[in-house]
Amino acid sequence: MNDVAKVKLACRGVWKVFGRGAEAFMAGNPSPEALAPDAMAKAGLMAGVRDVTVEIGEGEIFIVMGLSGSGKSTLLRCMSRLVEPTAGEVLLEGKDLLKASEAELIDIRRHKMGMVFQHFALLPHLTVLDNVAFPLAIQKISKAEREQRAREVIELVGLGSRENAYPRQLSGGQQQRVGIARSLAVKPELWFLDEPFSALDPLIRGEMQDELIRLQRVLKKTMIFVTHDFDEAIQLADRSTDYVAAFTRNVQRAKVLTARSVMGPAGGVAATGAIRAGDKIADVAPMVINAGKPLAVVDEAGAVIGSLAPQAVIDTLIGQDVRA
Repeated sequence: MNDVAKVKLACRGVWKVFGRGAEAFMAGNPSPEALAPDAMAKAGLMAGVRDVTVEIGEGEIFIVMGLSGSGKSTLLRCMSRLVEPTAGEVLLEGKDLLKASEAELIDIRRHKMGMVFQHFALLPHLTVLDNVAFPLAIQKISKAEREQRAREVIELVGLGSRENAYPRQLSGGQQQRVGIARSLAVKPELWFLDEPFSALDPLIRGEMQDELIRLQRVLKKTMIFVTHDFDEAIQLADRSTDYVAAFTRNVQRAKVLTARSVMGPAGGVAATGAIRAGDKIADVAPMVINAGKPLAVVDEAGAVIGSLAPQAVIDTLIGQDVRA
């Protein structure tokens, strides 16, 4: 994490142990030998989350990556206390969530947390507008205010013309946009996303990843994003641990990084011959290098959002660190 960034959420020695007597076992301050997987299995216990300590900076996109069954979704749920950790601390702005009362926790979830899950969980009998406004109705916000706020986030995710449609009338990508809009309607400080795009086909998944980056540039939320997709993790993450950096050392960066990732300021460049923000550097390298000058980078609406210089492309091709 950037040292100057304020720590928004932190885990200290968080465990989630499944099995009879798990709480008593962890409360007994077990030895390292007793905490070994084989020893715990003999005791009828299994650790879904094992001694996690991490700090997440305000405004950071923090990726939790792992194989199916590795405990990444369990960790995310421990961070929000949808699942109760067996041991450790979960600190939101320095305050331990595990010590919050049920009423305090409900208030925090309603006003500070937004969540998006893999299968959208839209209510089929409600329109897009009513689905997005639903968490605001739970907060007892007036109909006029909640519909106004819902329309704002629906427009933000590009579904302004579909607010009266029902989920069955939407594509998978559109349904996920509704899920994203609903989670943003409460103006959350923490945004939890649990494999939100894994049910989408690859083309739509790529579009949604670019959309998420666009939204983050506007909203600057603290985002905890769970995925088992390595390419998705590289595309979205703000940083990597030393362990991840070691086994990604040989990744061809130009095939992963996008124009958005390495672009500089727009600087008055013309949109003629512009590059899309989601284009991979490997795909646009010949165009940029042959141009001999920075080319404009445009967003989904065709607006210029930056420029891509030949030197930035060359640095990416040879493996220099050019990410902001």
